[in-house]
Amino acid sequence: MSLKALNTYALHALKQTGADKAETILTKTEKTEMNLENGALKLIRTTVDHHLRLTVLQDQRQGSILLNKIDREALDPAVEEVFTIAASSAPDPAHDIAAYQPPKIFNKGGTAPDLDLMYQRFKTFTRDVAVEFPRIVLLNAHLDFTRRTTYFQNSNGVDFTVNQGGYRFAVTFSAQEGTGSSSFNHTGFTTLNLEKDLLACGSLRTLLAETDRGQPPRKAPGKFTGEVIITPDCLEGFLHSLLGITISDGPLITGTSPFQHKLNQPVASPLFSLASRPVSPEISSGYFITSDGYEAQNAPIIENGVLKTFLLSQYGANKTGLPRAVNDGGAFVVTPGDQPFAAILKRVKKGVLLNRFSGGAPSPNGDFSGVAKNSFYIEDGTIQYPLSETMIAGNLIALFQAIAAVSQERIDFGSALLPWIYAQGVTISG
Repeated sequence: MSLKALNTYALHALKQTGADKAETILTKTEKTEMNLENGALKLIRTTVDHHLRLTVLQDQRQGSILLNKIDREALDPAVEEVFTIAASSAPDPAHDIAAYQPPKIFNKGGTAPDLDLMYQRFKTFTRDVAVEFPRIVLLNAHLDFTRRTTYFQNSNGVDFTVNQGGYRFAVTFSAQEGTGSSSFNHTGFTTLNLEKDLLACGSLRTLLAETDRGQPPRKAPGKFTGEVIITPDCLEGFLHSLLGITISDGPLITGTSPFQHKLNQPVASPLFSLASRPVSPEISSGYFITSDGYEAQNAPIIENGVLKTFLLSQYGANKTGLPRAVNDGGAFVVTPGDQPFAAILKRVKKGVLLNRFSGGAPSPNGDFSGVAKNSFYIEDGTIQYPLSETMIAGNLIALFQAIAAVSQERIDFGSALLPWIYAQGVTISG
C-alpha cells in the first residue's frame, strides 16, 4: 500500500468508527547528512522517518495521536485509542477542521542530494575557515539534504500533497584565546541549492570575523540605560517573543494581549515593517499548508509600524470571533531601511551589539531580561571589545516602538530575511 493510500485508509477508518470530523497527516522525511566531528569530516548517512497523526472530533471533543510505526497492524489499535483520548477530553465548540479546498500538489526544491557537491562545499568551508580565521575552532558542523513528503487529508475533502527538498547547514564555533577559548557561538541557514560556497551564505562570514578578533571579553562599564543594535541572528528570536505575547492564540483568547484592540493601529516604530511570507521565492524553507489545514498565503504583519493582522489559528479565531490568519507566522521578512550598518553603528553613543540573547520568556506585558552572549560593547560609534556575561533588560513592546534605524543590509537565512535594527532604552548591567 502506498503512503497516500495508507493515509486515505486511515481517514476512512476514523470516519467508519464514528468521527464527526477527522484529519490525517502522513509525513515521510528522508535525510542525507554529513558531519564534522573533532575536526574530521564524517561521510554521508541517510535516515528515513515516517509519522502519521490522527485527529478526530466527536461531540465537540478532540483527540489526537502521533504514530511512528505506520502500517495497518499499528493503525487499527491507534484508531481505537484516539477515540478514547477524545472521549476523555473536555467539549469545546471551537474545535474544527479546515473547510473544503480543491485538491492540490505543491512542489519545491530538489528530489535528491548532490553528494559530490555537498562534500566539495563542506571541504572548502573547513579549509577557508582555517585560512581566513586562524583563531576559530569549529566545534561541530552539519550539512544535510532533507526531502519531505506530506499527505494532508480531512473529512471535509481537503487533499493536499507537499513535496519539498532542500539543504541545511549549521555550525558551532569558538575562538582560541591563549590557553582558553571564547564563548561558543552558532548559526546556520537553509537553501534550495549549493550554488554558493557555504562561507558566503547566511551570517557565517560576519560572525566568524567578529569571533576571530582575538580580544579578551570584558564586562560592560557598570549599569546604564543605553542603546542596542540587534543583529539578524538575534532578531528572529525577538520577533517570535513579541508576536507570541501579542497576536497569537494564547494572549488573544485569554485577553492578556497588549495588542488586543490594536488592529490597524500603530504598535511599533514607523520605520519597522514585518511580513510572514511562507510561499515567497525569498524564503527557501517556507511552508504551503497551515497547521490547521489551509493553503498558506503571504501576509503583512506590521506595515510602517501599523498592525495588519492577528496570527490566529482556526481554533483561536473560533474562540475570539476574530479572523483566522492566512498563515502560521514565521518565514519572516523585514523591510530594509535606508541606512547602511556602518552609519547606524556610528550613531551609538553607549550600548551593545547584541548577537545572541539567553533569557526566559517575556512577561505578558513584554518585560524581558537575560544575558547578552557573543555580543560587543559599543562606545562613541565604535565596537570596543567583546562582552563577558552581561545582563540586558527592557520591554519588548517599548523596544520595537523605539526603533530608530533599520539597516539597508539584510541576511538571508533561507528561513527568514532580516536586517540589523537599532533602538534605545535598554538597561545594560556589566
